[in-house]
Amino acid sequence: MQRDGALATTRPRYPRIVAAGSSVLVTLVAVLGASGLLPVDGSPAEAAPRPPAAALTSQQSSRQTGGGPAAAPTTSTAPTNPPAVDTVDTSRDGREPPAVPAHSGRGRRIVFDRAAQRVWLVGQHGGHDEVRRTYLVSGSLSDNLQAGSYRVDSRSMDAIGIDDSGTMHYFVGFAHGRYAAIGFHDIPVAHGAPVQSRAQLGTPRSHGCVRQARPDAKALWRFAPLGTRVVVV
Repeated sequence: MQRDGALATTRPRYPRIVAAGSSVLVTLVAVLGASGLLPVDGSPAEAAPRPPAAALTSQQSSRQTGGGPAAAPTTSTAPTNPPAVDTVDTSRDGREPPAVPAHSGRGRRIVFDRAAQRVWLVGQHGGHDEVRRTYLVSGSLSDNLQAGSYRVDSRSMDAIGIDDSGTMHYFVGFAHGRYAAIGFHDIPVAHGAPVQSRAQLGTPRSHGCVRQARPDAKALWRFAPLGTRVVVV
């Protein structure tokens, strides 16, 4: 290219060359970094580490149960003779229940006092007798059960009383009358209604068995596997 008859000198365009080189370099670094051939410091964009799945489960469980720390898993073995419930008298609010009859023997047993119309569930703790539960019941209107020592010989979740006397639950049999087994059970239901109220417990009202309030019947059911001693006084 000539200007005014003189040879013009061509100048290299350095800013454009530098910009193009920088673009190529950035592209090359990005490609190498993505392929793992070039170390890249990713700390500014690094996400916080996630806890393992088990930890998430424990945290969620803690929130659902009130926010406390999740309990460690435990392994429990049921004792041979587990306690029925905490010691309680279900018939006398705030008053000291009567002691188990002294002449009822010792050891793990059920005690039924015909005169007091009361039952005691007696366990053992540290080699000593311990009353687990005591409550009023309704025994037989007739003198069909003699004082003495018996053993639980039958158990039935559902039973039917004689002479259309109703249906009952948690039957624990320990003796035999003239026509049927004798045992503990809850208050029977006949024609859709209980045959007596809980307030009437403490007086004889049954055809031969020992009636209990439903919570007490459940407690005795748990307390008395086959072979459990029953003492009638």
